[in-house]
Amino acid sequence: MELKLQGKAAVVTGGSLGIGRAVAEALAREGVRVAIVARSKGKLEEVASALSQSTGTEVIAVAADVSNTEQVEAAVAQAAQHFGRIDILVNGAAHPGGLVRSEIQHASPEGLLEDINIKVVGYMRFAKAVAPHMRAGGYGRIINIGGLTGRGSKQLSGMRNVAICHLTKTLSDQLGPDGITVNVIHPGVVETPHIHELYEKEAKLQGLTPEQVEQNYAKATPIRRVLQVEEIADVVLFLASPRAAAITGESIAVDGGITRGIYI
Repeated sequence: MELKLQGKAAVVTGGSLGIGRAVAEALAREGVRVAIVARSKGKLEEVASALSQSTGTEVIAVAADVSNTEQVEAAVAQAAQHFGRIDILVNGAAHPGGLVRSEIQHASPEGLLEDINIKVVGYMRFAKAVAPHMRAGGYGRIINIGGLTGRGSKQLSGMRNVAICHLTKTLSDQLGPDGITVNVIHPGVVETPHIHELYEKEAKLQGLTPEQVEQNYAKATPIRRVLQVEEIADVVLFLASPRAAAITGESIAVDGGITRGIYI
């Protein structure tokens, strides 16, 4: 399918590793110029250079802390000035798994506030900063990376993902008349460096090996395997394209079917 993305420009937060890096690479392979954003400038520049070489499309590094409004505004201004436009925003910067402990006796209010400031308010900061550029161009795609913890009661940090769904729907109402769609993707169990930390943590709690924990996740998933980052990136590509113009305000699980709830 021709996605008609050639020549567009994107900002991808959390773009130096995991899902964010895979998304940046997938966009660049479709001819989208990409600004990847993260706090660590050295690592960011290394990744940007590698992606530019491997895809043949310009990928630039823009260092910024998503919890700092001035840095977010400066990052978007830098990307807009460099590319002359911003068509796509993929919000993915967050602490994997969250900072707040789920057990109420150990839960830190400060950790919860930081989780929300980074992932929820951080997403809002970037959306607010890119909206004028998208409105000016008459085209925009905002894709927020949420999480399945927002669809269950296991993790306190899941409330940030619930909030992102509300943010997504609200922005879709406000920005839709300007040709801008806003959607949120909830990845399932995805092969990233973080997931192996989760396996080790769960293994200690359950008295299992990390390999057994991984196998149990696979068994609980209808497709019987862990997802790959490229599979999340493929969905982002479609939502970022003109082909997905009729899809907005939606919360989409890309989870291999592990979600058991029925959402209508």
